[in-house]
Amino acid sequence: MRGIARRTVLAATAGAVAAPAVSTATATATDATTTTLEGRRATPGVNPVLRTDLVTRVTPRNNWLVTAVAVRYTHRIDLRGGVVPTSAFEVKATVGGRTEARTVTRVYSNTAAEVDDRSRPGRPGKCLIIELDPNDTNARAAGTDPLPLDRAYSVRQMADVLTPNGKPVLEAGPFAIRNDDVITPVADDFTAGSFTDSAGFELDFRLYRPEGFVRNPRTRYPLVVTLHGGGEVADNNMTQLTSNRIAVTFATPQRQRRNPAFVLSPQIPLPRPMNGPDGTDWTDAKVQGALIELIDAFVSEHSRNVDTARLYLVGLSSGGRGIYSLLAKRPNVFAAALPTAGWSDVTAMERITHIPIWADHSVDDPVVPYREGRFGNPGTWTLMNALEAAGARVSRGEWANDLPKAQFEARSRALLRQARATRSHVLFTSYTAGTTPVNAHLSWAQTYENDVVIDWLFEQAR
Repeated sequence: MRGIARRTVLAATAGAVAAPAVSTATATATDATTTTLEGRRATPGVNPVLRTDLVTRVTPRNNWLVTAVAVRYTHRIDLRGGVVPTSAFEVKATVGGRTEARTVTRVYSNTAAEVDDRSRPGRPGKCLIIELDPNDTNARAAGTDPLPLDRAYSVRQMADVLTPNGKPVLEAGPFAIRNDDVITPVADDFTAGSFTDSAGFELDFRLYRPEGFVRNPRTRYPLVVTLHGGGEVADNNMTQLTSNRIAVTFATPQRQRRNPAFVLSPQIPLPRPMNGPDGTDWTDAKVQGALIELIDAFVSEHSRNVDTARLYLVGLSSGGRGIYSLLAKRPNVFAAALPTAGWSDVTAMERITHIPIWADHSVDDPVVPYREGRFGNPGTWTLMNALEAAGARVSRGEWANDLPKAQFEARSRALLRQARATRSHVLFTSYTAGTTPVNAHLSWAQTYENDVVIDWLFEQAR
């Protein structure tokens, strides 16, 4: 998302109230001066803005949100232990042709243009972080496609920012500043690419490379292939990352420290290439053919870097459908899979009884029914029964999908203990009706945030 830096835009606010003589957007000299860390002389309270960026966040429940504005100043900001009142800054967003205020929740200085999640954030630095309420109706960063957020936000300082002893740090002024760019942590670390298969069909993809790959190109890493849902079919090569956390959760610094891996996230293009009533995107012959060739080509090109015994498939909704289909067609390629809210045909189950799978589904899913699935094909409950009938041991558990993370993972840990005790490599989590937030189809709300499940995945090898 980050592009070439552009000059910060200063926008005069019509009808603005009178402001103090010195503004953050100008450098009017006064008699008093102080020495900055860089050794230059600067006027107290006068600190020109270099650039302004929106900071977005990918959330688990189909939301990509603008959660902060990062304003970078010329000189370091040191509040001397002071707190910036939220009323000191006014933030407005123009989304869908409408301009409305955003709710400011916290303001603090930082050394980088990033949110500080600590309960008491802030450290002296050149960046001022203005956090915004993610529940604002105009907080979103995308519909089906990313929204045009270039210069869509304006920020105006409404009151002086002072140290506890009353010395000016940043002075208010009559101008608003507009954002230069958009920062999406983790998603920005994926490179964009495309692949054209032997039949001429093209798939766009995003790729995350583990940091160690650059330092030591002979190290072997697992490969995680993520299959998005039907709502992310598009030509933007972005929403397979930002619509939910299926891909980015594997690339976070915390997860990469624990399990460094390549993450390959292809996107199905428009128009939807569907053949017949059950040609649900990833099972479409053209799409699946290109996907198989893409994976094979990636593994071949990185033959010294990919651990071919640890190829994993993860997917949600129609991506889950794609997992069952792909596993049945390539039963000796993948080490394990995480299909969420998927469906398939029972005949495929006979060919995948040996593959470790941890599936999950909401009991009251209205989009992909838990038992019946879609287009006359079975849902996860019926598929697990078919796996069991074909000879696989299935360990089952059911609990609420809105449990706090610690309780949720405790239930997952108990199910895993049960599976190990019975020598089962197929696990099935059902979520009790009425407990999946927002929409019962979004059963993946905690799947990829669940350290127990993800740790289990990386333990699997062919």
